[in-house]
Amino acid sequence: MRLFALLLSVLLGVGAAHAEVDAAVTARDAADKLEQASISLQGAKTSRNRVKALTQAVQAYEEGLSALREGLRKAAIREKQLDQQLKSQENEIARLLGVLQSLGGNSSPTLLLHPDGPEGTARAGMILADITPALDVQAAKLRESLEEVQILAELQQGAADTLQNGLDGAQAARAALAKAISDRTNLPKRFIEDPVQTALLIASTETLEGFASGLTEMAPEPEGLASLPDISHRKGNLPLPVQAEILRRPGEADAAGLRRPGLVLAARPNALVTSPAAATIRYRGPLLDYGNVMVLEPQPGLLFVFAGLETVYGDVGEVVPSGAPVGLMGGNDPEIGAILSQSSDGSGQDRTETLYIEVRQGKTPVNPEDWFQTNKDG
Repeated sequence: MRLFALLLSVLLGVGAAHAEVDAAVTARDAADKLEQASISLQGAKTSRNRVKALTQAVQAYEEGLSALREGLRKAAIREKQLDQQLKSQENEIARLLGVLQSLGGNSSPTLLLHPDGPEGTARAGMILADITPALDVQAAKLRESLEEVQILAELQQGAADTLQNGLDGAQAARAALAKAISDRTNLPKRFIEDPVQTALLIASTETLEGFASGLTEMAPEPEGLASLPDISHRKGNLPLPVQAEILRRPGEADAAGLRRPGLVLAARPNALVTSPAAATIRYRGPLLDYGNVMVLEPQPGLLFVFAGLETVYGDVGEVVPSGAPVGLMGGNDPEIGAILSQSSDGSGQDRTETLYIEVRQGKTPVNPEDWFQTNKDG
């Protein structure tokens, strides 16, 4: 009796600690997203608005790859949990299996005979009748756990091809998007850039703040377009321009103790950067030590500064619609082995690129979190 009690008390936990999210389902849903992204890429080739269609295809690939990485990470964590759980209960499981095998493998009537005679035999029979269903339940839970381990292992083993296809598709979509943007001729233009004036401003600038302030003072010749509508009603609801995590918030010191008024985001290599609202491109190109910088003006006197891009799209003076691609982050897509390794150790630390966002109202920097959705209270 103590044996049965021990087995029941220990094995009641087997299979009960289910993951909050089914990692296998998450990863398979991600694979479906990548398949849909591939279909979107094919459809974009014949779309009338190829830039928009290709932008959506790139974003679909990024979402699918991100979801697949997360699914693999959860699968690895879940598999380790189950493996540790099963290893910690090896002795108890072996004893349970031995009992179940003895109960199921011997149909002889003498199995239920008790040395205390008929009364003891009857009592033992009633106890076994009560315990056997519970043992069956625990055996089923054990079987489910073992099957889950096998499914998770197979999922991770088969992820390499899915990842490679997704990375290849994303690269093809980015290349097609770059070409579509270079071929684009239908964007309205608010003004024609004066390259001499811009060059003089850059030459006289020592800080991003000085450049942004000088840019505010420059009054380009208008091309007769009406001003863009006020977007003050969208404060706090603008999407971040790139899929990323917040690395540092405004005023937080970096490793060197430097504090900036903007947001520092951690993004994946080659991530697409888009305009959070319809805006005029006021500047695009290299600046100081920030890499490539994109300065957007969604309304008069309001500037969105994105610094740290590898590639920038569009021309100064053009008006880009909300959600339009304005550039790509730098870096190289990691090798498949590196992605799987990061997933297997549960770290998922693959956001190696940083984008700095600054918002300026006139010549004054304001908190970007007043404009963008960042869950700053979370």
